[in-house]
Amino acid sequence: MWAQYSAARPDVVRSSPEYTIDRFGDSVELSDALLGLVVHGSKRATADLVDEFAARGEELPRLGSHWIACDGSGVPRVVLRSVELRVGTISSADEAFARDEGEDDRTLASWLTEHRRYWTRTCAARGATFTDTDEIVFERFRVVWPPELAD
Repeated sequence: MWAQYSAARPDVVRSSPEYTIDRFGDSVELSDALLGLVVHGSKRATADLVDEFAARGEELPRLGSHWIACDGSGVPRVVLRSVELRVGTISSADEAFARDEGEDDRTLASWLTEHRRYWTRTCAARGATFTDTDEIVFERFRVVWPPELAD
């Protein structure tokens, strides 16, 4: 998938050649559900804890960087490009970001409930505890490949 995108968009890849391969969520079912929201257009943002990047040995994303989003089985489905990044705490999430994440009923109240639940679970899985003071990477992205799904 990356080779196809690189051949079609060499100018973009030349200016930002790094990419990661990842999936949304922490289970096959959640990965598939969230990827479905990306493919069908309602999800154009995501959030993850700064500590989660560190625990995986990954650097934080950069503006313009790419990532290949895989389905729950690990099959690459789309190439995403980061178009907006910021770091803040959960209290800095707003209605616009919750809407752009495209999950549940797309409200801030729902976003807060579900993300607290998610981060409590993922932190516990690595022996940590989620708190409202943990730093979060808030990311907006565009789908850039394949062409039939690109924004």
